Amino acid sequence: MKILSIVGARPNFMKIKPIYEEFKLRNIEQVLVHTGQHYDENMSKIFFEDLELPKPDVFLGIGSATHGVQTGAMMSRIEDVLIEEKPDLTLVVGDVNSTLAGAISSIKIQIPVAHVEAGYRSFDMRMPEEINRVLVDRISQILFAPTEDAVENLISEGVDKNRIFFVGNIMVETLISHLGKSKDSKILHNMSIEKDTYGVMTIHRAENTSEAQKLIEIFESLKKVDYKIIVPLHPRTRKVLNDIGYLNKLGNNIQIIEPLGYLDFLELMSNSKFIITDSGGIQEEALMLDIPCITLRENTERIVTLKNGANVLVGTDGDKLIKAIRNVPNQKIIYPKPALWDDKVSKRIADIIIEKKELLVL
Repeated sequence: MKILSIVGARPNFMKIKPIYEEFKLRNIEQVLVHTGQHYDENMSKIFFEDLELPKPDVFLGIGSATHGVQTGAMMSRIEDVLIEEKPDLTLVVGDVNSTLAGAISSIKIQIPVAHVEAGYRSFDMRMPEEINRVLVDRISQILFAPTEDAVENLISEGVDKNRIFFVGNIMVETLISHLGKSKDSKILHNMSIEKDTYGVMTIHRAENTSEAQKLIEIFESLKKVDYKIIVPLHPRTRKVLNDIGYLNKLGNNIQIIEPLGYLDFLELMSNSKFIITDSGGIQEEALMLDIPCITLRENTERIVTLKNGANVLVGTDGDKLIKAIRNVPNQKIIYPKPALWDDKVSKRIADIIIEKKELLVL
């Protein structure tokens, strides 16, 4: 069997790592394609190095663009690769434009698709990622769901139950396998910070960065809290703050740093008092690390993180954000972990692909 796997953004790299290694153990022929959706020194190369992923077999170098231009360019190039490589299966992960482009390109030329992280739903079609999730799940032949609610979402949409497999969260497997190694990071020493004395914030989604006033309100609110807030700043967010002349108006408790590699960021999160984010995957990582999460969104597809107070949604409301930070527990809480969020997710995925070959017939 020959499997072609497609990645393009940082979350993809973390998700493909254990799957790549499991396929390698089983001597499955694989082709790793990197679309170049995220490609600069910090957003791509360092992640590949930290995760010890091999150099991609194919690098498309698409780069940033509008959703339509980027996705269309990816589809055109991916189709050429598929025609040349003739895989038995295309495997896509997550919900980014590379995921959608890979799935559509494959199914259009009758190559079956497996989707890892199928079934997540925010039920907010204003989100580009939600559009990608719905479309990719609709055209995939094998759907690997990370949670029980994801399985229920797929069933409610009419997906054949025989094609849905509850395997757990693949990104959690990567976290578990790299947590020990992240302890070698010198990030806390280099930044002269100590455990539990700071919060970490990531903010990059278009709905939070396209309106400057929303962004200003978030940062103005953070001036009122007693914690240092460390912000590995996404290039999109940096550009907006720079364009509106706000970068030099941040509170004294805000420390802007460059985007970090996987291991440094894992260590930074692990030792923080709380995490503020609009990312999907970071909500899950915070839960696994038992770090309270405050999410700058009105909704989330990671419904399971909202249980037991592990994650709270505040949108871009400054007052809600301040309240959530002030409500962070003084004592560490060990949050219950979802079923199958363990170190055997890639094994389950490989077992199913090997054992269910009949699902690969279109």
